[in-house]
Amino acid sequence: MTGELRPADHGENPVPRGELRVSYEDRDRVAEELRVAAGDGRLTAEELDERLEVALTARTYAELASVTRDLPSAAGGAPAPKDLVRIESQSSVVERTGPWLVPRRMEVRVKSGVVTLDFTEAVITQRVLPIEADVGSGVLRLVIKPGIVVDMDEVSVRSGSLEVRAPWGQDASVLRIQVSGRVGSGVITARPRQSPRPPRPPRRTFWQWLTRQPRPRPAIGR
Repeated sequence: MTGELRPADHGENPVPRGELRVSYEDRDRVAEELRVAAGDGRLTAEELDERLEVALTARTYAELASVTRDLPSAAGGAPAPKDLVRIESQSSVVERTGPWLVPRRMEVRVKSGVVTLDFTEAVITQRVLPIEADVGSGVLRLVIKPGIVVDMDEVSVRSGSLEVRAPWGQDASVLRIQVSGRVGSGVITARPRQSPRPPRPPRRTFWQWLTRQPRPRPAIGR
């Protein structure tokens, strides 16, 4: 019959796996592998951004394989986030910065030191992070970015303070940090990374002040 459509014969001409179309789940799985690899120090922040862009727009399995070919995750050897990470500071300074791998749960004890958890470049593989905090007279500092929300409703405070600054609103599309525990006379803060202050203009000499000359402008681009 003229114009009749016949089903494709997959037995004679099978489509190579590399040319098969991927699903949303496939893209998300590879994106998570890339984030874990970055958290393990195998990828720089720039490499992670480039490969995530390819992974999240990939159409075939061959395109997905191109971004994980040189990673142990391609053989199933990528480390998974730890279930629990404990941090204790007596009077020292402890920092988690850069592309560190965020665990599923954290316990932080600060006696009189400072603990900083910077999430701006962290590798995040889940939507909720419970943090149990015990802050004496020290400081627990959370550095956040758009898409991260911090909830401190379950923290009891004796004489210290809690502070949350999120000027972009309550968008928990990346991570919700749920802080519980207690604060003695210390502080728990959650705020964006502070931008460097602009340079102060040079001071006028006495003669410039006396003759009411305008204040010299700071040099730009030096």
